[in-house]
Amino acid sequence: MHLPQFYDAGALIAVLTTQPLGRALDYRAPEGGCLLGAFVEVPLGPRKVLGVVWGPGKGDYDLAKVRATYRVLDAPPMREELRCFLERAADYTLTPMPAMLRLATRAPGLGDPPSMRKVYRRGPKEPEKMTAARKKVLAALSEYGDLSFTLKELAEAAGVGTSVVKGLVAQGAVLEEDSPRDLPFPRLDPERPGKDLTPEQAVGAAQLADAARAEQYGTTLLRGVTGSGKTEVYLEAVAGALRAGRQALVLLPEIALTAEFLTRVEERFGAQPAEWHSGATMTERRRIWRMVAQGDAQLVIGARSSLFLPFRNLGLIVVDEEHDTSYKQEEGVLYNARDMAVLRASICGAHVVLASATPSLESWVNAEAGKYKKLELTSRFGPAVMPEMRSLDMRDESLPSNRWISGAMRRAVDARLAAGEQAMLFINRRGYAPITLCRACGHQIGCDHCDARMVEHRFLKRLVCHQCGESKPMPSICPSCDAEDRLAPVGPGVERLAEEAVELFPDARIATLSSDMYGSARALKAEIEAIAEGAADIIIGTQLVAKGHNFPKLTLVGVIDADLGLQGSDLRAAERTFQLMRQVAGRAGRAEKPGTALLQTYQPEHPVIRAILAGDEERFWAAEAREREAAGAPPYGRMAGIILSGSDVAQVFDAGNRLARQDESMRQIGAQVFGPAPAPIARVRGRHRVRLLVKAAKSAPVQAAIARWIAQVPLKGDLRIAVDIDPQSFY
Repeated sequence: MHLPQFYDAGALIAVLTTQPLGRALDYRAPEGGCLLGAFVEVPLGPRKVLGVVWGPGKGDYDLAKVRATYRVLDAPPMREELRCFLERAADYTLTPMPAMLRLATRAPGLGDPPSMRKVYRRGPKEPEKMTAARKKVLAALSEYGDLSFTLKELAEAAGVGTSVVKGLVAQGAVLEEDSPRDLPFPRLDPERPGKDLTPEQAVGAAQLADAARAEQYGTTLLRGVTGSGKTEVYLEAVAGALRAGRQALVLLPEIALTAEFLTRVEERFGAQPAEWHSGATMTERRRIWRMVAQGDAQLVIGARSSLFLPFRNLGLIVVDEEHDTSYKQEEGVLYNARDMAVLRASICGAHVVLASATPSLESWVNAEAGKYKKLELTSRFGPAVMPEMRSLDMRDESLPSNRWISGAMRRAVDARLAAGEQAMLFINRRGYAPITLCRACGHQIGCDHCDARMVEHRFLKRLVCHQCGESKPMPSICPSCDAEDRLAPVGPGVERLAEEAVELFPDARIATLSSDMYGSARALKAEIEAIAEGAADIIIGTQLVAKGHNFPKLTLVGVIDADLGLQGSDLRAAERTFQLMRQVAGRAGRAEKPGTALLQTYQPEHPVIRAILAGDEERFWAAEAREREAAGAPPYGRMAGIILSGSDVAQVFDAGNRLARQDESMRQIGAQVFGPAPAPIARVRGRHRVRLLVKAAKSAPVQAAIARWIAQVPLKGDLRIAVDIDPQSFY
């Protein structure tokens, strides 16, 4: 095993901090010395800040003024592979290293010594007087065996007040003990039997398990139709990594997916894994960070940011629904978690599994070229079969302007309800209506801080900006002309569709699934679980419902506006529409009863709609690939977005024009520069935005050229430049 470099006390070391300084600073090693990668506390002006020992000091500063490191923190040093990953990710995304380090240290109290907490378990004595409340406490302790509780956890499990527990402690019936706050996670058992697999699944599972044990880099595209059991197959790859003594990471695109997934993991391995996402408490984040670094968390289920955890021995990364756009971080550090997963695995000798029923074109091309291995699951698990897909030509319908559910769709839903089955109506818009318009003067209510229309959320009784999150009460008077009661919603949103469904299906139980409508991830998870158990007859949903949920009673999916994603100039519009429609249609018929998917469309002859209905995915990807290759667009070419922003619109445009004129660095690599132009959303949170787009050959050294190019523009005042390598959206 290669031991990290040790620096003696007083030696000159370079420390990278999380402060926006752009580079590491020289310090003296602390008393007792320190290891390369050690987490340290150093002085920066009058403050103490967190840093990591990044190597020897440069010595390009007055040595007499070099300050000493305060102390080494009680945390495992950052491993060489993680430091290398941060550096290469920074180079690829053109991100300053301090910002990358912040991604890798997103847990509180890393410098705190191990802390203790009070825990409670069954004591040797019986209470002098038994009451109903005390019986509940003792019963809860008996039910969970040797498990220790905090005071709050035990009181909640028993359904009593904390004073009841304290009374039992005083009598010796419950023991109060000190326990470390950051406990290791329960060990997972890879030998525990999994579900019975079909021959096709078993072959795929064996291949992935072998790859996960190989301790060398590789990537496999696991492509399977919806409901084909991809999860059970890649869990065998997790088992392979665990058998080899290595850690595994499973990335999920949506926090609401974790509840069902965690249940499946516990069934397979006998214990719950670590769960890393924005909904985790700060205490839990610190525990996970420490246990991952120590090797005491074997499996992490996480959002994209979990890629930056300090794994001790990472052997497998699974990117579930790898095509999902939520893997692209659109603010701060602009990165694609799918691509960064491949990068990190290549550095630490891990295997990557990219799982999807409708893979991204980038992954499809890499698999076709032999860069990735390809594993396909062609049939649904058990008796389930793929849903029948049909279009409903809306040109034959005579719907009123305020209605969106066609007569044919209504009859199909009625038939499912009569059979005791569930139906889903899907629309790709959140809120009640995308625009609120004054019928007196034509004014559309926009956000005060962004160049975006505000969306009415009738459930919340507020207008919400989906760009910056700003909200305000729904007005009764037009803010432009002061006309009363003339504001009207225009266009359908998920809440308005639900309102229409209530009128058309008055006896049905209707549930609306949209991320805006739930105050917490826990509430959203609970609603999804209830629907899966049959608590609703009709599900009204947005993109959230397309992501991996399993509703056994759902046999009909109706897409209200299949044409919506085909609008606009986004080069990925066809790809995303195809993926979304196929994914949401795949929610139907996942159990014994066959399913049907109906697409309401005004363009049934459109090539994408025809490809969706035909189900000939290879033909669609091949055609899409030919178009992209002819245009020199990704994945056959390179693109980068340059976004300038600031409070002074003239200053922002001046900077953009200066860049466009001084594009010698771009011309040297044969790149084209388009713009500057106002961004499609030209103002966000009060900052004006101007975009330039760079297009270059696939082999062009884009990052180095862009770094030289943008260095020509001085950032005066609040002017900022962001670089988006491989942009997924163009707002």
